Amino acid sequence: MSGKLYLVATPIGNLADITLRALETLKMVDIIACEDKRVSGRLLAHYGISKRLMAYNDPGKYKAAPAILEKLKSGENIALITDSGSPCISDPGFYLVHLAIAEGLEVISIPGPCALISALSVAGLPLHNFVFEGFLPPKGSKRNKRLANLQDETRTIILYESPHRLSSTFSDLYKHLGNRRAVVARELTKLHEEIRRSDLESMVEEYRAKKGRGEFVILVEGKDH
Repeated sequence: MSGKLYLVATPIGNLADITLRALETLKMVDIIACEDKRVSGRLLAHYGISKRLMAYNDPGKYKAAPAILEKLKSGENIALITDSGSPCISDPGFYLVHLAIAEGLEVISIPGPCALISALSVAGLPLHNFVFEGFLPPKGSKRNKRLANLQDETRTIILYESPHRLSSTFSDLYKHLGNRRAVVARELTKLHEEIRRSDLESMVEEYRAKKGRGEFVILVEGKDH
């Protein structure tokens, strides 16, 4: 019998934010595939879990995925985890899952923390529907095209962004979308968690004057009908 691929969500900051089922799964599987062995090692050590680790990340996914598939076919159960949050959300997990499904292997979700959902729940923006855009292209025509496509978006828009691009991202959002309500969620569940609720114009001025630190989720109000 083939093994099973478990997609296990891990904490986005606070190590206590892990489910009992996630811990049971990590203890049960034969191998844990992870982005960074050092990061995952700290989480596993915290809960007294000792398992064989395999690196699975960008761009190494093309080499690692076939090896993982062969181990699954041989009957070994494998958990896929990211450095934080739910696998396959803005990370290379999708590639492995796509291949596993194509091979007829069983893929099982072990749900838990997800930064975009956590940010959305505290944003105070409409929740009846929303669109997740992940990371915008860093520059050039691809970035401008993506932003242009969002101009008439009526759903709440969710983005991930790195600290060094915050200023340019807010400037580009304001340029393409106009002044809309906006929320920044920084370092969710961590010691320096911060939720900023304002508008794009104010965010442009604020992040022009200071550098961001940590991990950011940006939420922007959709266009009025």
